Amino acid sequence: MSQAVERVRSGYPAAFHVMTKPRGAICNLDCEYCYFLSKEMLYPGSRFRMANELLEEYVRQYIEAQRVPEVTFAWQGGEPTLMGLDFFRLAVKLQQKYRRPGMRILNTLQTNATILTDEWCEFFREHGFLIGVSIDGPRELHDTYRVDKGGKPTFDRVMAGVSLLRKHRVEFNVLTTLHAANANHPVEVYRFLRDEVGTAFVQFIPIVERENDSGFQEGEEVTERSVTARQYGEFLCEVFEEWVRRDVGRVFVQIFDVALAAWVGERAGLCIFERTCGTALAMEHNGDVYSCDHYVEPAYRLGNITQIPLIQLVGSEKQRAFGRAKRDSLPRYCLECEVRFVCNGGCPKDRILQTPDGEPGLNYLCEGYRRFFNHIDRPMRIMASELRQRRPPANVSRILSEEERELQQRMTQAGRNEPCPCGSGRKYKKCHGGAP
Repeated sequence: MSQAVERVRSGYPAAFHVMTKPRGAICNLDCEYCYFLSKEMLYPGSRFRMANELLEEYVRQYIEAQRVPEVTFAWQGGEPTLMGLDFFRLAVKLQQKYRRPGMRILNTLQTNATILTDEWCEFFREHGFLIGVSIDGPRELHDTYRVDKGGKPTFDRVMAGVSLLRKHRVEFNVLTTLHAANANHPVEVYRFLRDEVGTAFVQFIPIVERENDSGFQEGEEVTERSVTARQYGEFLCEVFEEWVRRDVGRVFVQIFDVALAAWVGERAGLCIFERTCGTALAMEHNGDVYSCDHYVEPAYRLGNITQIPLIQLVGSEKQRAFGRAKRDSLPRYCLECEVRFVCNGGCPKDRILQTPDGEPGLNYLCEGYRRFFNHIDRPMRIMASELRQRRPPANVSRILSEEERELQQRMTQAGRNEPCPCGSGRKYKKCHGGAP
């Protein structure tokens, strides 16, 4: 390892994550809410193809910079498969060339799945790629915003890609964005992903799209496509109720896993819920590195890896200040919040509101976060207790079912003027014993 690398390690995390965009913002789709398509304007006249020489430099620097035994390369876009298979064959070859003894190399690739072929899937399977597929639910919900360059629907093409992944037994998960079209259909969306797509791993990503002409994180208004905070919270609550009663241990929903980590006292493991950020960066097709995938804009450009080593960009004071700002700018309203231990104010890109007392920096999704994290408190406490006692957290389904049966039995025995067994503090006749 070079002396230059060793010299900067004191101010640099043991591991970090880079979303690598070998085709930049170029995509074969034209999803109406996509925040990244506009980034093409940052590079007028570019071919938007990462050169093989730059690929080798990146692979070498990225592996050299990591101080962990398992290193993950994340390929995103735009649509990364537009680079063609030969590019990724070379990437895998270079990863093996620079891999240190005992180091495990993993690859993830986020795709719209519309141009996958048997050859692509055979490659993914051979080299153990984890594929993320973007799909927003059943046909009518998915096709509302996820259209191609001609404005045509894409659902059938996505599902054909999913079928190929399943045919070749490629490990994949699903990324579903929540927006104005699908946010009011939580159980329908969840059951579709679970039963028809057949995924066991789901990410729900809320669309909070700024209303501006720049495509940058500026302005306080959001588009009509954006999910509302209330919709987001209710969506998560309803999906959780379906999941916690039948799917714990079978289906893994990212935000539920993050919540459980917080309830057992561990770190979230997801940048938006960490106290600080700054270890999830983005690299464009020409080697430019930015502070975050959501901040690919001139003010957050750290430099280019052909001019400054990647490790120095990640450990730079500019990037560390970017990471600290998440914690240091948290308003008092958030500091005193009962769910701060899991939320930590959410992603800085969404902190566009004012608190009730007029302080800036409140997350647009705050209402939804509070609704959801308070709603799941009891089940999470149960699962955390089971884990501490070395029992499966999936026991929560049985425990909740038994509690509900006991509650129903007490309901049938409650007098009209007695306190309601639900614990509301009201008389039974004014609560669950009242007329429907």
